[in-house]
Amino acid sequence: MHYTPTAGLSRRQALAAAALLAAPWARAQSFPDRQITIVVPAPPGGTADISSRAISDPLSKALGQPVAVDNRGGGNGAVGAQAVLAARPDGHTLLMAYSGFHCMSPHLVKLPYDPLKDLQAIANVYSAPQVMVVRSNLGIKTAAELIDYAKKNPGKLNYGSSGNGSVQHIATELFKQLTGTFITHIPYRGSGTTIIDLLASQIELTVTTAPSLMPHIQSGKFTPLVVAGPRRLASLPNVPTGAEIGLKGYEVDAWFALYTHAQAPKAAVDRIASEVQKIMAVPAFKERASSLGAEANYIGPREMMAYAQSEYDKWGKVIKTANIKAD
Repeated sequence: MHYTPTAGLSRRQALAAAALLAAPWARAQSFPDRQITIVVPAPPGGTADISSRAISDPLSKALGQPVAVDNRGGGNGAVGAQAVLAARPDGHTLLMAYSGFHCMSPHLVKLPYDPLKDLQAIANVYSAPQVMVVRSNLGIKTAAELIDYAKKNPGKLNYGSSGNGSVQHIATELFKQLTGTFITHIPYRGSGTTIIDLLASQIELTVTTAPSLMPHIQSGKFTPLVVAGPRRLASLPNVPTGAEIGLKGYEVDAWFALYTHAQAPKAAVDRIASEVQKIMAVPAFKERASSLGAEANYIGPREMMAYAQSEYDKWGKVIKTANIKAD
């Protein structure tokens, strides 16, 4: 005789059991049932913001619901992350996490949550190496000129970052360690506000990912000096890598990935991940990322969680070895 899960039950019991068995399927089919919000833990203008806006419109069309972008800068990402953790854990509130605050900050500052345990990955969207730029009116054209000036004028140059423990902070401190220079750190609430002050000549340089820098490089306001990656960027073919200017080991990649509350349903996470993977496979999406100096690099939920853990371990060793401290 064929066995069914409801065999031997009364009609009422059988209906209740069937409802319980169908519940996960029903929830999966109804998700999403309202607006999706992507919280960006930084002000507008940075690569986390650009990544979110690049994925929001096609994701809205794929899910059949509005996808809003909500910028909540501050605390080197902690303000935005806490907003996601305070929301209902049903997959409708997402976080555009980035490697700096997710895998570097915990080694330097005390966070009110554990990014590796309290948040779960959905999909990586953009990956990009850091790029060092100076304001063009400073008159410095190459990394060699910057190093020479910084050695002759210790402390006179100021650099901006997205905050203590951010990837920009660590990338520049690593540059200082490798070059034996002293450049004063000015922490901001995000790369967008850093760029505003760099344009206003309030600081001399910054290190961040190319997407937020490209308009100002193209306009001539910023001069790019070095790419902290294994190879030159197609969008900046004349800018050397760290290895090419004698800074072996100067490689600092950043990634920007969608996360959500650790207790969000697996069905919701998998649905979003599936749609993001399809979106990122479209040639136009990949080409747009490349033109900005980034790579549309899809990594799924489980793989992204493992990758983030490996990044956390890697940067913990770098920070300890280089004796990098939060200001």
